[in-house]
Amino acid sequence: MGQRGELFSTRVILQNRTYFFNVKENRMGDLYLNIVESKNREEGGFDRQSVILFADDLQEFLKGFDESLRILEKEVRERRRTGGDSRPARAPAEETERKPGKFKKKIPPKSTENPKFKKDKRVFVKKPSKNTNQK
Repeated sequence: MGQRGELFSTRVILQNRTYFFNVKENRMGDLYLNIVESKNREEGGFDRQSVILFADDLQEFLKGFDESLRILEKEVRERRRTGGDSRPARAPAEETERKPGKFKKKIPPKSTENPKFKKDKRVFVKKPSKNTNQK
């Protein structure tokens, strides 16, 4: 078993954020998936968001996730067909596996996105803690 009950971990590095997928076990022996999004802050440090999904709830979660993906993919296809999406396609994500505590630091390139769309006001973000020295 890895750090803090970690059984498996992998990450996906995108242009301006990194996602970590961690399979862990809590003290009671329950297995869960911890999905963490990490973004660099302009003033230094990181903003981290986390979702925890227990193994017992994954089937129901995946039903809703699959339905949402089908709608999203349908909408993307429709916009491409009608020319409604003028944004350039993103480069494919880099996928890497790591052992707990052993991953290379990679600094993502500066974002070239339109600043108008940088902040999505529809997303509720947990305020970062005052302690910026988090690991």
